[in-house]
Amino acid sequence: MVLIRYLLPVVACLLIGACSSALRWMPEAHVVQSGETVYSIAFRYGIDQRDLIGWNKLSASGLIFEGQRLRLTAPDSYTAASSASRATGRHKSASSTQRAPTPGKSAAVPVTWKWPVNGAVIAMFGATAKTQSGVHIAGKRGQPVHAAASGEVVYAGSGLPGYGQLLIIKHTSNYLSAYGHNQKLVVGEGDRVKGGQLIAKMGEGPSKRPLLHFEIRRSGKPVNPLRYLPKQ
Repeated sequence: MVLIRYLLPVVACLLIGACSSALRWMPEAHVVQSGETVYSIAFRYGIDQRDLIGWNKLSASGLIFEGQRLRLTAPDSYTAASSASRATGRHKSASSTQRAPTPGKSAAVPVTWKWPVNGAVIAMFGATAKTQSGVHIAGKRGQPVHAAASGEVVYAGSGLPGYGQLLIIKHTSNYLSAYGHNQKLVVGEGDRVKGGQLIAKMGEGPSKRPLLHFEIRRSGKPVNPLRYLPKQ
């Protein structure tokens, strides 16, 4: 009995570790479904769309077709030279911009960000399982949702599980913003939008509470939007 009591916590830890590993697991490839874009696929797996294009030797525009199989990791043919070139490009891009300002300091950022809706943040970045990649902002059903910055709509649809009606806007080669749980989308893929422009109407989250799920991603990775948005 003493031995069993000692082993139970160990087994529990192993199971938890296994579950965590499973959550981090990513398939080697993705089969393109109707309505998907390079940006929505990269967004789904948290990778840079430029890597997805390079690994699969796609055209610069990222044109894909339904049923196409896209690899989600770098192929062996992705040589050290091409990787070094890719890294150099990233370094140059990063060096020409500045990071998000630290609280209480004024610093320039590569994109001029605006709040997408007027409302209180009810779930902070990383605070819950549903906000690991963004924040929840409360509001009213049908409330106007605005573009957080100027850019191009690169995805509009409901093909990504857990986001409802979703918009993704590309602002620069490094920055994207995403707007989930909309009641209605008023712009479509390929549309150019300006910061503050109406792009959607607020809908409800999984809890049936009116809210906007908002994300900012840098090089495919989620970052805390509150470090980029101006103070309310």
